[in-house]
Order: sequence, then structure tokens, then C-alpha cells
Amino acid sequence: MSGPIIIVEKRADFRWDDPHNRVITFEDYLKSGDGAGRRRKVVNLCRDTAYLGVGYYCSLLAEARGERVTPGLDDLLELGRKRHYAHRIGELNRLLEAPVDLPRSIGSFAVHVYFGRVEDAGFARLALRAFELFRCPLMEIAFERVDGIWSVSAIRPLDPRDVPPERDRLFLDALDAYTHRLWRRARSAPAARLDLAILHDPDDPMPPSRRETLQHMGRIAETMGIATHLITRRDLARLTQFDALFIRETTAVPHHTFRFAKKAERAGMPVIDDPASILRCTNKVFLAELLRGHGLPTPRTQLLTKATVAPFAERFDQPAVLKIPDGSFSQGVKRAAGADEFTAIAQDMLRQSEIILVQEFMYTPFDWRIGVLAGEPLFAARYFMCDAHWQIMQHGADGSHVEGRTQAVPLDRVPAAVRDTAVAAARLIGDGFYGVDLKETDAGVFIIEINDNPNLDRGMEDGVAGDAVYLALLQRFMTLFEQRAGREPPAGQPTATIRPLHSANVLTMPTLALGRQR
Repeated sequence: MSGPIIIVEKRADFRWDDPHNRVITFEDYLKSGDGAGRRRKVVNLCRDTAYLGVGYYCSLLAEARGERVTPGLDDLLELGRKRHYAHRIGELNRLLEAPVDLPRSIGSFAVHVYFGRVEDAGFARLALRAFELFRCPLMEIAFERVDGIWSVSAIRPLDPRDVPPERDRLFLDALDAYTHRLWRRARSAPAARLDLAILHDPDDPMPPSRRETLQHMGRIAETMGIATHLITRRDLARLTQFDALFIRETTAVPHHTFRFAKKAERAGMPVIDDPASILRCTNKVFLAELLRGHGLPTPRTQLLTKATVAPFAERFDQPAVLKIPDGSFSQGVKRAAGADEFTAIAQDMLRQSEIILVQEFMYTPFDWRIGVLAGEPLFAARYFMCDAHWQIMQHGADGSHVEGRTQAVPLDRVPAAVRDTAVAAARLIGDGFYGVDLKETDAGVFIIEINDNPNLDRGMEDGVAGDAVYLALLQRFMTLFEQRAGREPPAGQPTATIRPLHSANVLTMPTLALGRQR
């Protein structure tokens, strides 16, 4: 993997020192199409970024060559016309702090943003977010005042000729920070062994990993020679510019997360969660049949359709839990205490899904969560129920939610039946990263769910193992990458083979009414 390069339309456009000879013209880049420089970070500073302009073709060629180019094609197309990015302006306006020093006679002004940095600290948050949204290295954000209210009026790309001399330091410092290279010094950092893309949603109120957790993981990755890159759903077009993909966003099949996983898999990239794991774990009907077919213990489960709700309701005599197959974070899960309540909930759910699940209700003060990576246990935690509630997460009618507390537990203090059942369940899915939820009762251990995108946050699931959890995940990516590159993996790497687990707590009566309360 080569170091980063800067591409300009004319060599004179980059008037600063370039001791490492990293600045090249588009014409030279066009001629260097032999593939020798792939996987570089490319900064496109060409003048004409319009559709079919030189800058457009620069990003197009870089993406076709598998290089990590900023801005990407999608970014250029979005910035090309205001109607394409108008939906983003509201978010930027919320970060705008009204300038206090401008006289009322001034109705407009503009700021320059270089790689997310800006001269006026009052616009720092807005500038950084604008760069995250548009990935445009140099841009001008214009503001106007209407009826006394300031708002973003336009955003346009800039090129190096637009940088005034008094902002040279700002520009060069921003470029240094973005490329991780001091362009004005002879010393440079070693190239990363692997570029890991981490797909996340910065606006998700319930992400599987918070941003600060991902940033912490990134710092650990640096010590291993792994460069991490936080990407969003807008980055699908440039996904193959990276070496591997870690999905840290709630997954679903009719969803961009599945498209990312499929694209990564087709490109031969190591990906967690892989498409097969997403397909298997995000549908509770599949999981119920898979676990039952392999004799693994679950609460007694019945699959219902519109035609079978009424007959089942006639036999209903114990509290039960009803589930929509593709719900997540305790959403689409409700409890019914009586037949009338059961019928009302079931009919409402069947408007959203052709099949629903009903399970016997088992109350325990906490659920076990066992994290499994490549067929081996990685961490353990207890997820406690919310106060005066039967779930680990309670959702309010206004969209708010409350979570029960999380308590990390050393793996050697987890009951063997819990640990072994979790590992056996995860191995049925694949060799990825899973979170298996179980209930431990007097009648035995029961699997509630297998999650392909388990929660992992600092001070929570890693509360006992600490950084070892992230080291194991990162090493897994490195091992998979080396395997696909034809190199031998480290000795002792765990493999995912399904081991039979015998238990008396097997689903043997799937068509009967639920018969006991826990």
C-alpha cells in the first residue's frame, strides 16, 4: 500500500512545498493506470468538480482503481446542485451560532472550510459536520440573514487557488491532520497494514457501539498497524477502497447494512456482520426453526398466522410473549396476560408481518449475554430488567427508552451450561461476532435470541476484559485479511465448527399451547 497523494489540475495550483513529491497532476495520474499505486489515500484538489469535469473524472478513476479518494463521486454529485443537498442544510443550521460582530447592514457572508477545519472557532462544529456530510476537502459555506435569522444559503467546492496566503497555516495543518503525514517534513508515518471501514449511524439514539467506543477501538487499532475509518450509509460507492468492513449499525435485510455486507462479500473483503449472519439472525422465525431443528433449548415457541390466531387464543391460558420476526432492541416484543389481550396484540402485529411468534413467558431478573467471536466466547454480561418492567429495555409512547443496567462478568464465572449453550448456538450461525441472550431458570438454560450485531461499549460489555475485547476483534479482521491474501494465519486461530450440545430442554411440543409460567 502506497502513501497518500494529492492530485491537482495544474502543478502551479499547489504553491506550497512538497518535499515527498506527493503532488501530481491529473494528466500524470491518468497515465499511471497500471495498478501499482492502488489502496492509496487520494486527495482530489482539481479545479473543475462539475459532472464530467476534470475533478469528476479524477474521483471516478480513483474509485475504479480501488483507491480511497476524497471527495468521492457521490460527494461531488451531491454538491453539484443545491437541490441535491438541500435536505442537509437543516442539520447544519442547527449547529450555526449567530455571528455577533456583524452589523445589521450585512445580510450575507461566507467561511472557508479546509478538511473540516475553519478559522473562526465559532463555526468549528458546523465545519466538521459539513466535512463529514460532504467529504469535500476545500469548500465555502455561504450564509444569509432573512428576517433576522441566519442560515446556510449555499455550499460550493474550492480549489487550492482559493486559499488566501493568510490561511496557508490553516490549510497545511488541516491537510497534515487528514493525511496523517507532515508534508513539510522528511519524516513520515508507516503505512497501515489494513484499512478497516466501520459502518455507523451518527444519528442513531441506540447504536450497538457509541462513537466514543469506536474512537477508542481506533486508537487500539493504530498500535496494531490497522487504520480505522468511520463511514456512513453514504459511503457505499467507495466501500471497496477499504480492506475490511465492521458493521456497527443495527442490521436488517431490506436495509443499507445488508447491501454493504453483500458488496463487501462480493469484493472478497472480510466483513462482520456477513450477509448470511444478517439473514439468519435478524429473523426470529429462522432462529426458532434453526434452534429447534438442532435440539437447542428455547422457551416453547409457536409460529402463528392470521388463520391460526383464533384457534390458539381459545387454548390460551398462561402469559405469553409475542414477537414480530424482525424487531430489535426489544421493539416489536409485547406481553399478553389474557386471551383478549393476546388476540388484540396478535392481530395488530399480523398487519406488519405474515408470521409472528408467541413464546412462553419466562421472567428472570436478568438475561445473560454471551459475546462469541469465531466460535469462541469473547465476553459475558448480565442485562438486568428495567425497574418494574419485564424487559431489559422499556420503550415509551413518545419514542424515548430506558435501559436496565449492564454488569460485565468474567467468563470463568459464567455457569458452564450458559456458556456452552451460547457457543453452540452461535456456531449454528457462522464464524462472525454474535451476542447470544439466554435465561437461566430452575428448569434449565434457554436461548432467547442470537444477535448478529451485539452491543459493545466501553465500561459495559468490556467491563471485565477491557481492551482485550477490541484486540481480539481487530486480530480477527487481520487474520481473515491475511488468509484471503494467501498468507498463513497465526497458529491457534479458532475455527467455527458446530459442536452438538445435548440437553433435556428441547422443543418437543411446538404445536401445543404454552403450558407453564416462570
